Amino acid sequence: MMADKQKIFRLLKTARGQIDGIIRMAEENRYCIDISTQLLACQALLGTINKEVLKAHLNSCVMNAQEDKEEKLREIASVLDKLL
Repeated sequence: MMADKQKIFRLLKTARGQIDGIIRMAEENRYCIDISTQLLACQALLGTINKEVLKAHLNSCVMNAQEDKEEKLREIASVLDKLL
């Protein structure tokens, strides 16, 4: 992985903390909208992490690919299909 590992790990640990908090909220039978709001925040954070990883992939793996550049581009297209 060519992304800024410290940044990615920090964000992933934040997401893990959010998920732990959501689990506690569910165990405590908290208000559904509050749980949903936290789920949306966690999804947004995971999306941010994914964008960072994909940007790094484009800037390193894809740009530096020699013979398999077309395959790398197909992989990116596949990920974009899933995202969109």
